[in-house]
Amino acid sequence: VNQILLLLLVLTVCAILYNKVHQVPLALRNETVDLESPEEMEEEIPVVICAAAGRMGAAVAAISSIYSNTEASVLFYIVGLKSTIPHIRKWIENSKLKEIKFKVVEFNPMVLKGKIRQDASRPELLQPLNFVRFYLPLLTQKHEKVIYLDDDVIVQGDIQELYDTKLAPGHAAAFSDDCDLPSTHEMVRSVGMQNTYMGFLDYRKQAIRDLGISPSTCSFNPGVIVANMTEWKHQRITKQLEKWMQRNVEENLYSSTLGGGVATSPMLIVFHGKYSSINPMWHIRHLGWSPDARYSEQFLQEAKLLHWNGRYKPWDYPSVHTDLWENWFIPDPSGKFKLTRPDS
Repeated sequence: VNQILLLLLVLTVCAILYNKVHQVPLALRNETVDLESPEEMEEEIPVVICAAAGRMGAAVAAISSIYSNTEASVLFYIVGLKSTIPHIRKWIENSKLKEIKFKVVEFNPMVLKGKIRQDASRPELLQPLNFVRFYLPLLTQKHEKVIYLDDDVIVQGDIQELYDTKLAPGHAAAFSDDCDLPSTHEMVRSVGMQNTYMGFLDYRKQAIRDLGISPSTCSFNPGVIVANMTEWKHQRITKQLEKWMQRNVEENLYSSTLGGGVATSPMLIVFHGKYSSINPMWHIRHLGWSPDARYSEQFLQEAKLLHWNGRYKPWDYPSVHTDLWENWFIPDPSGKFKLTRPDS
């Protein structure tokens, strides 16, 4: 009997030790399904895009192209003036875009008071929403990294790729160099597009010469920006841009008749030598600089992002490669925005 009791005691002790060694803690067992490491958690991609009066169809097409070509979680910050916000909200909520995640943000043009010099040659460039990109931290306060896109773009690639653009330490933004892609050089020459600082800044002015920037330095295009908000705020980028806007009001420093760079010029100054590069295929530009000059269809099919910068927009006539843009356009449910076509 004693031997049997001893055997049972030994077996009981062994069973207790086994359970202590192999048992999964209750808290972990119950919560394992919900636990994710920071790397595994889905990262939201914030995309800022403006919806201006008269060109809301552009913003809609851009958003449609982004949303349709990615599996990533995208949060659209759609920026407008008070008078235009109801229109763009209704357009989204009454179309197939109603599934997107978005926030409509009102931009107060009073922040620009005294900072914009009137320019009769390109009055459309003075619209308040052209300067939204200067104020990204005010619009997207909870994000470390932000994408800004002009409204006249179409995204054919996965926006996740653009978001994954690496920014060098100390750089607040990444842009596309205007000299970066040999395939676009012929287009630049044919339409007379400026791709150096000479095309944007007035080198007759002492304040510009004092910058020490060679006029032949390659410019960049701020229609597509990947921005680091921590660096942007640390370097007080918005304040620097505003300083140059105010100086331009006083001294007329921008040769905007050449480059059309009312919003571009202060960025060229502030970010000179202090920005990272975007993959060239993520910003194929100049599609709006001529109603005749065209890229090859094969080149455009390979492009990740198309930009109709210039006067000739794909929702107007004349323009080039409008079929690529119309693939993503969603008609206005209210009927206010209409495409301009030869037969319209």
